[in-house]
Amino acid sequence: QRKKLLELLQGAGINDVAGVQELFKEMVSTVLENGLEGELDDELGYSKYDYRNKETDNSRNGYSEKTLKTSLGDIEIAVPR
Repeated sequence: QRKKLLELLQGAGINDVAGVQELFKEMVSTVLENGLEGELDDELGYSKYDYRNKETDNSRNGYSEKTLKTSLGDIEIAVPR
């Protein structure tokens, strides 16, 4: 496992702690954005491109940019509307 992790980090051009922190921040951002998308799917009752099953007048309306302040520093996320 460790060898695969090192290969992944080298393949991404990460060779120091700062690079690992940036990668972690990107991962946190992705997880949060995916969670928010899933929450919106549940609230609206249809998934992003499934307009045929839309049974509400409420719909998606783009994204809002938000900044989260974390112990790793600021993380930018796109919050779906």
